[in-house]
Amino acid sequence: MHIPVKPLKQYPLWLRPFFYNQRRKYGAVLDPGLLWGRVPKLFAAVALLYGVIDRKKSPVDPVLRSLVTVRVSQINWCHFCVDINSATLADRAGSMDKVEQLEQWRDSSLFDDKERVALEYAEAVTYSDQQVSGDLMARLKLFFDDDMVIELTGLIAFQNLSSKFNAALDVPAQGFCQRPD
Repeated sequence: MHIPVKPLKQYPLWLRPFFYNQRRKYGAVLDPGLLWGRVPKLFAAVALLYGVIDRKKSPVDPVLRSLVTVRVSQINWCHFCVDINSATLADRAGSMDKVEQLEQWRDSSLFDDKERVALEYAEAVTYSDQQVSGDLMARLKLFFDDDMVIELTGLIAFQNLSSKFNAALDVPAQGFCQRPD
């Protein structure tokens, strides 16, 4: 990592419960959390936004949310994000199949039409040399109402923020998803 994490005792007391919850949930404190935590107000804002985006009552299906987050992470070369989000996708999907086929989603029969248009949208938003066309938006709206498009766009934008932050700081994978080679 380009910036070192500090020992937990050096973070404000009000942030430590977040780290203990990460340890309980993931078995480890997440390196990105420790990096964001170096600027506590920034950490709090990002944590609040993530909590809203990944809430249980989101109208966007959890498997679809995970597909999008992994794909954005792949595009942005975020090793940490690919690792943790792939583990979440495998858990939500019940297998590693979609994780293993995600980079080739266009050629794989594992993805349905709704997933395909969401992945195409994620790529159009993420790649700086692409734009969201009227045709793509029309196809997206066959599966998602306006509020769901907002949710999906917010998720993609957040994952771009997160994965670009982690990639820029060279945050390594923490071993959450053991993919076969």
